[in-house]
Amino acid sequence: MNQPDKFMNILVTGATGLIGSRIVRNLQQKGHTIKILTRDPSRVKNAEAFHWDIESGQIDPKCLVGIDTIIHLAGAGIADKRWTKKRKKEIVDSRVKSTRLLFDTIQKTGAQIDTIISASGAGYYGNRGDEVLTEESSNGTGFLAECCKQWEDAIDEGHSFCKRIIKLRIGIVLTRHGGALVELEKPITFFAGAALGSGKQWIPWIHLYDMISIFEKVVEDPSFNGVYNTSSPFPVTNSEFTRTLAKKLHRPVWPVNVPKFLMRILLGEMSEVVLISDRNSAQKLLNAGFQFRYPALDNALTEIYSQ
Repeated sequence: MNQPDKFMNILVTGATGLIGSRIVRNLQQKGHTIKILTRDPSRVKNAEAFHWDIESGQIDPKCLVGIDTIIHLAGAGIADKRWTKKRKKEIVDSRVKSTRLLFDTIQKTGAQIDTIISASGAGYYGNRGDEVLTEESSNGTGFLAECCKQWEDAIDEGHSFCKRIIKLRIGIVLTRHGGALVELEKPITFFAGAALGSGKQWIPWIHLYDMISIFEKVVEDPSFNGVYNTSSPFPVTNSEFTRTLAKKLHRPVWPVNVPKFLMRILLGEMSEVVLISDRNSAQKLLNAGFQFRYPALDNALTEIYSQ
């Protein structure tokens, strides 16, 4: 593992989840010092942890002492619960309010923050069919697009005190240890695999290893700045994804797709997560020198299911 030229003092939010915990572990292995903001510091054993409560606006300002870099991953799970009006507000508030609480504390304490790296979502662009989407493409419509826009707007307020802000529009992260892949493989495992909706909608996806590597890269390389689509250079359609996954699981795929109306009955408005089409380009990351270990879905799934 290559060691960085400079070791950072990093504060991480959302650090106890599947993705956040891996980011913390890898950055620690490379020599960076990590602090964690969490609702329950007693659960954290591998780093210095500090309490915050987004709803009540409470935060321990000592979390910022000595910090030069912030990785902001906090946010309620997009697909954890059905999208009621209340749940959609929780999803947005968990991202926007947490950002404002953090930034208000930075300004009150005068903390000298050089870099802020924030998660965002590939759904920023909304449902765009076959259009190739770059970081300059316009914001779309629908709840996911609106949520991502409010999220990124809140992060942009950090430009008033921070030198470098990176926003990563993350696609579906593939790992066997949780997240979307575990849910997508269930019907296929039970011989009920079928493409969803038209099956023609594009899925921006990324192997967990590559996503963690991107976070490491933008932490350590000061040339990275601004927005980056964080998904494989080779997105696939829902039909292609279903067929490739079924092949890895040695299961058949039904020739008839699950119709949109049925998805909407089953999932309500949350069906947007699987029915919108985002053909996101990773060219900006490639131009910046990032090399994907698993750029193709077949290779990514081969590695995942060989574990």
